[in-house]
Amino acid sequence: VYRGSVKDFQGFDANQDAEALYNAMKGFGSDKEAILDLITSRSNKQRVEICQAYKSLYGKDLIADLKYELTGKFERLIVSLMRPPAYGDAKEIKDAISGIGTDEKCLIEILASRTNQEIRDLVAAYKDAYERDLEADIVGDTSGHFKKMLVVLLQGAREEDDVVSEDLVEQDAKDLLEAGELKWGTDEAQFIYILGRRSRQHLRLVFDEYMKIAGKPIERSIRGELSGDFEKLMLAVVKCIRSTAEYFAERLYKAMKGLGTRDNTLIRIMVSRSEIDMLDIREVFRTKYEKSLYNMIKEDTSGEYKKALLKLCGGDDDAAGEFFPEAAQVAYRMWELSAVKVELRGTVQPAGDFNDDGDAQVLRKAMKGLGTDEGAIIEVLTKRSNAQRQQILKAYKAHYGRDLMADLKSELSGSLAKLILGLMLTPAQYDAKQLRKAVEGAGTDESVLIEIMATRNNQEIRAINEAYQEAYHKSLEDDLSSDTSGHFKRILVSLALGNRDEGPENLTQAHEDAKKLADVSSNDSSDSLETRFLSILCTRSYPHLCRVFQEFIKMTNHDVEHAIKKRMSGDVRDAFVAIVRSVKNKPAFFADKLYKSMKGAGTDERTLTRIMISRSEIDLFNIRGEFIDLFDKSLHHMIEKDTSGDYRKALLVLCGGED
Repeated sequence: VYRGSVKDFQGFDANQDAEALYNAMKGFGSDKEAILDLITSRSNKQRVEICQAYKSLYGKDLIADLKYELTGKFERLIVSLMRPPAYGDAKEIKDAISGIGTDEKCLIEILASRTNQEIRDLVAAYKDAYERDLEADIVGDTSGHFKKMLVVLLQGAREEDDVVSEDLVEQDAKDLLEAGELKWGTDEAQFIYILGRRSRQHLRLVFDEYMKIAGKPIERSIRGELSGDFEKLMLAVVKCIRSTAEYFAERLYKAMKGLGTRDNTLIRIMVSRSEIDMLDIREVFRTKYEKSLYNMIKEDTSGEYKKALLKLCGGDDDAAGEFFPEAAQVAYRMWELSAVKVELRGTVQPAGDFNDDGDAQVLRKAMKGLGTDEGAIIEVLTKRSNAQRQQILKAYKAHYGRDLMADLKSELSGSLAKLILGLMLTPAQYDAKQLRKAVEGAGTDESVLIEIMATRNNQEIRAINEAYQEAYHKSLEDDLSSDTSGHFKRILVSLALGNRDEGPENLTQAHEDAKKLADVSSNDSSDSLETRFLSILCTRSYPHLCRVFQEFIKMTNHDVEHAIKKRMSGDVRDAFVAIVRSVKNKPAFFADKLYKSMKGAGTDERTLTRIMISRSEIDLFNIRGEFIDLFDKSLHHMIEKDTSGDYRKALLVLCGGED
């Protein structure tokens, strides 16, 4: 099925189009609207014919005339559309290695994403256009393992056999693990050989096998073992093997997010993919970034340049509300990866040489007399497990007849006080306190209710209920019921019971559950959409829900999260989305919340403190890994940049390291 956004123009006449372009550029000024309308609605093959017809009719070079008449980004875009794909790639690479410095990102994007045939066509086009050998030019302009991998890719010799050997898949996964994670240093040659030569189908299975035996995705190992441009190239190769459309969706998003636009990247991708997989890229973009590519281009560009890009984009997926197979495949792959068991690790471990009485003495000394030694307090309390902190509380009371919590409260202030006092509560006490704050007083903090209730397991929920009753002399369920309403209240009350199934998946039941979630035709008010989602999302076990979500994708070509966002709104939507994300990948859910708490102006310290405390002994190490995978920066770096003083010191100890 053709997945480009630009197709052959019906009723095409090269001479007629050549004449129209000539008239649009004749005389004073040029009719840019006519030029962009015509060129963006013709396929590349037809544009090449127009160039030939133009030369035959007028004895002039069309590309030269377009360069003369147009300016800036619009000129670059229109001229790029006039070149055959291989010659377009050749020009991009020539520009990337010419002059002072090298545009490594351009080299990586083109050579990591092209097929064998496209690579061979590129090499031939480069030779024809510049009378130079592409391999020799790249070897002269790059170095080290980065150069070696580029040369391997330039051969256009990746295996193309779809018949996969299970034994070889297992061996390659094992070889990659032994070349990196299990080796002192890294055997880069093994990475180059396997990732540069094996077929796409084979490598997808290798990545799955690697996840099983290493307990982490291959991308995370590459980040840990390789560095610089070589690391970026290998990550691009892995991303393109997994999904070329997803790779380009990410490249386009990064080209436009934040201040300024990387126009060269934007033009190159919009031109080069317009007749290959632009529809797939659009779909993945919409799913991944919750915004259409069309709308992002519209907001980020202007003038004729914008109009031409939007024509190449080919449509607005926000308006259409569609969800297509490529996006479903990406979503399905994410579910499959989430089903692989990964060891959860906290960043705070019990201190090996723990002495509760000694720690109590250090803390008393830090708070006695004039001033407070915050550094000593941080050093002790952030490096002890919660169980050890409870022992310190008792030792302090026994030794000094004083309440450590009260002393800390009087000696510390601001964000640091909230963090340290939070660490001194048991996990259940801390969650109960956060929930109480969310419902007391004017207004309700629904986001806190959702975060805690949607992510805790049965045992944690039951412990929270007990702690809440003990601290506030009323049941959590009563407070949730009195402070919320409608379907949102019913979701929270259901979760507050702590009665989620804990068994394995049941494939027959999962298929039935997926059918229930997919059914939009029911008119029975007692079986509303929200009720059906509640009865499944709030009661089924996590392994079972993973299977339900996979069945849902197979059945509808929709991801369940996308379906929730399309059909529901407000707190109900947010609660169901949180449950889905927690089932899919809980560390990624928290990584996203941490990122949002620090991005932009100001910091949401309540959220930052709450997550750093509550996940420090459960899965904060995994959250760190997801954070760097999702946002290309470490959690440690972002905390360091976004916070200050003793609060920052304490958070960085809890974070447990720089990735």
